[in-house]
Amino acid sequence: MTGHVIRSGSGLTARVRELVVLNYGHWRGAIRLVLAQAEWMLGRLDAWLGPEPSQVKRLVFVCLGNINRSAYAHAVAQQLGARCVSIGLATTTGAPAYSMAIVQAARFGMDLRDHRATDVSDYRYLEGDLLLAMEVRHVHRLIGLGIPGNSIALLGFWATPRRLHVHDPHLLPEPYFATCFTVIESAVRRLVAQYPAAATGTDTVEA
Repeated sequence: MTGHVIRSGSGLTARVRELVVLNYGHWRGAIRLVLAQAEWMLGRLDAWLGPEPSQVKRLVFVCLGNINRSAYAHAVAQQLGARCVSIGLATTTGAPAYSMAIVQAARFGMDLRDHRATDVSDYRYLEGDLLLAMEVRHVHRLIGLGIPGNSIALLGFWATPRRLHVHDPHLLPEPYFATCFTVIESAVRRLVAQYPAAATGTDTVEA
């Protein structure tokens, strides 16, 4: 299910598929969202829903490649004046934003043409960092890398509506990019408002 459009079709199956792709990107995205929301309802994600505002000095947006989701979150936060960076858990430092991310970001008034990815190996944790993951599995990966659990949160907790799994739009149809970036932008705007100590200017990754 790659490409930038949702192929048309008829019948219930095609319409369900279209709804899944538009809202969740893929069946995996829908399933992972349901599982994450269920974990939240059971209280299993409470440790990753954000520390006290006074403890946060910088926002660090995290995804896998740092060329779509975290890149866009970084751009939104930066435009809002926040002290922020973004990193990828499996990327190449210096890689540009994905072409469709650049196109979609421009439609939201954001410019990703100069964005360059930063691999987590080139990031140095600083006291006061709040690492904002897109998926529960990213949280576990960060903890495995030695990041304090109380400095990690799920970005989608701040989204409207709440979405504790923000599925990767890479190589998925263009309509889902719009959904994904809408979710991310709503979350980042609420996040920056909640953590005023981080809204003190832009920053760079300190290796």
